Amino acid sequence: MLLMPKATTIILRVFPNHQTESQNLLFRPKSVKFQLNYPSRCSQFTSPGFNTISRTRIPASLSLISPANHQITDYNVDICRYCELGNLQKAMDLVCISKETVLDSKTYCNILQLCAESKVLHHGKKVHKLISSRGAVIDSILGSKLVFMYVRCGDLKEGRRVFDNIKNHNVFLWNFMMNAYAKIGDYEESICLFKIMQELGVEPDSYTFSCMFKCVAAIGNDNFGKMIHGYVLKSGFGFDNTVVNSIIAFYFKCRRVDNARKVFVNLPDRDLISFNTMISGYAANGLAKKGFEVFKEMISSKVGVDLSTVIIVIVACANMGVVTLGQMVHAYAVKGEFDKKMKVSNTLLDMYSKCGDMDSALKVFKNMNERSVVSWTSMIAGYARDGKSDDAINLFLEMKKEGVIPDMFTVTSILHACATNESLEKGKEVHDYIKDNKIQSLPVSNALMDMYSKCGSMYDAHSVFSNMPIKDTASWNTMIGGYSKNCLPTEALDLFIKMQREVTPDNVTMTCILPACASLAALNKGREIHGHILRKGLTWDSYLVNTLIDMYVKCDRLFVAKLIFDLTAAKNLVTWTVMIAGYCMHGFGHEAVSTFEKMNKIGIKLNETSFTSILYACSHSGLVQEGWRFYNIMVNEYKIEPKMEHYGCMVNLLCRGGKLSDAYRFIKKMTIKPDVTIWGTLLCGCRFHHDVKLAEIVAERIFELEPENMEYYVLLANIYSEAEKWEEVKTLRNGIRNNTGCSWIEFKGKVNIFVTGNIDNPEAKKIKSLLGNLRMERKKDMVSRALTCALVDNDDMEKEANVCGHSEMLAIGFGLLKLPPGRTVRVTKNVKVCSDCHEMAKFISKNVGRQIVLKDSTRFHHFKDGFCSCRGYK
Repeated sequence: MLLMPKATTIILRVFPNHQTESQNLLFRPKSVKFQLNYPSRCSQFTSPGFNTISRTRIPASLSLISPANHQITDYNVDICRYCELGNLQKAMDLVCISKETVLDSKTYCNILQLCAESKVLHHGKKVHKLISSRGAVIDSILGSKLVFMYVRCGDLKEGRRVFDNIKNHNVFLWNFMMNAYAKIGDYEESICLFKIMQELGVEPDSYTFSCMFKCVAAIGNDNFGKMIHGYVLKSGFGFDNTVVNSIIAFYFKCRRVDNARKVFVNLPDRDLISFNTMISGYAANGLAKKGFEVFKEMISSKVGVDLSTVIIVIVACANMGVVTLGQMVHAYAVKGEFDKKMKVSNTLLDMYSKCGDMDSALKVFKNMNERSVVSWTSMIAGYARDGKSDDAINLFLEMKKEGVIPDMFTVTSILHACATNESLEKGKEVHDYIKDNKIQSLPVSNALMDMYSKCGSMYDAHSVFSNMPIKDTASWNTMIGGYSKNCLPTEALDLFIKMQREVTPDNVTMTCILPACASLAALNKGREIHGHILRKGLTWDSYLVNTLIDMYVKCDRLFVAKLIFDLTAAKNLVTWTVMIAGYCMHGFGHEAVSTFEKMNKIGIKLNETSFTSILYACSHSGLVQEGWRFYNIMVNEYKIEPKMEHYGCMVNLLCRGGKLSDAYRFIKKMTIKPDVTIWGTLLCGCRFHHDVKLAEIVAERIFELEPENMEYYVLLANIYSEAEKWEEVKTLRNGIRNNTGCSWIEFKGKVNIFVTGNIDNPEAKKIKSLLGNLRMERKKDMVSRALTCALVDNDDMEKEANVCGHSEMLAIGFGLLKLPPGRTVRVTKNVKVCSDCHEMAKFISKNVGRQIVLKDSTRFHHFKDGFCSCRGYK
């Protein structure tokens, strides 16, 4: 018979979370008493309680637990189970009710992980608060999880605070923090962390270096990047592909192409990313041809090509503008079945459109099984770029029918097409669509203003501009440029003054405002802008320098324009052409010819605009032989088909030389139908050389083309008047309506405008009195012949009143009154100067002893000592 032992009391020290005594820094062990009653031999197999206990999960390190610790284990298990199921709310409820109980670190890590994945910051903060209030030790594991939660939930500041309080954190957490700063664009702080990491002796790994090279490339700090490169070599990562590929990308972004190539060449085991980085790097640096060579090297080295490779190479072909290479890559993509990917098809669309092959682009577009908004936008942008605005607009309408929702890039592309085609009504429809679908954004608003200004509707452009909540420099530039191009220079200057109070003008602003200064002959304002250009160091911009030269030319400061021209080291075609046009405008034909020949001698390839300038110069200076020589060079050597402006210059050249019959035959042989300007030039020649018979033939052609144009009726009437054909004059006079002229003069930074028959200037009475006295002196001195240029059947007083009422005379009178003695009077007129005012200006320059510069719609007239630079041929 077996003896049964007595009840025994055992004292155990219990450690939660299966920790050893040496590991448990947070909890002190409690002494727990257990009374063990040994069952009988037979009850070992029959007791339900024993079988139940045997099926319970008991940690191997602790076979006997207290009731309190059994509760702790249940909370940890349940919370972790809810975390695995993704039920954050249930897990949080258990965490909160377990405030009297201690949870282990693993449980806290699990719920912080779920908070991070769900991006629920307020729950994560609550867990952090509970950890702190319960006195839990935040070791490297729990601390890392807290940092991860805060950063993932968007609170980088609090994540950094936790990070700074963790001791002995490993390289993975450092990489995580550096990447977090890099993602938000705070590259300097990421680099700062790297330096701290070095000071603490934490060894970097390949991910550390990759992150650093991205950061230094982004801020363009190539010196520090080279230092890190040296550190990489010393640390033994010189052959790690991940690191080396990031080095190559860094050098390309810092424009150190040769350095990138050296690193690539010295890399023994080049992978797919190495080749892709080289190809994209070359393309980004304008060396697409070299990128294509690397692609060929990649294929020969049998490195596998992926989707990214194909896209990068297609982009390189687009940048080169070589459609044949693009077709080769297209064939390679088809062979590798990459063309089935929408991203590749969209890139092909863009490549073909940029290479001007819209037929191939359309084939790709039609063969696509699925089209995204990017596909449609690429086609629309391609048509707009190719000048096929109608096709772009039609495709946009088709896109809407297909139910594809346009995005910001789509509407800006279609607005560009409307602007190019000057389709104001279509543009307004797009504007309505934008408003209805609320696609408003800064780029869209800027595109709208550009469209309206190019379509000539500055009222609508200003409406968009005034309703913009935020305006950038491009917004102001678009409006200023629009005003300048639409012959509203005063509005452009006013807006420029307002702009300076809001934002800082850039080089584009200067190129937009300078034409307005030139149009108004506002020399003082132009000088101010020139000073701004010098102070900001913008003289590197060739387009801006060319605009500056043009401004001085049109403000009658040819010597300043020539000085800037001579000081410009890198002269392009436009620079030379602007200078030639300047000489031409001021009547210096020989200088224009000399400049043209210098340009041709140094090997600058000429275009049709260059020939227009030189032919214009020859025609205005009567250089008939030189004009014919340049015309033949253009047609025979450069194979340039003459445009209307070239024909106009040649007709003007022949007319000035008195060869009216040759001019008439030349017009009849033109390859394009002559317009009113061509015939009008010949009619002016008929008047100058008193050829009434030919004038009647020419006038008949003009009246067929533009029967409502009063200018040519007046011109024919003056021809009849000079020939004393009074009956013909009377017949024409009944149908003539006077056009309103406008002239202006700058004084003390303000532009004073004068309109025919309307004087609002406070000096009006003095101007009329001055002009009246000059008119009487002219009559007494018999300086000029009778005013036969004015229409007859008016008495002398009416003729004289017409002369004084003309806007250019009013502006000249204002200048004589207000400007200091000896100062040149500079006046600008919106239409061609009339003969009466021309003769009057010659008389004033001699009688008053004042030089007058009058710029009309055609050219400059320099009046001095009774003579004009045009030599009587206006």
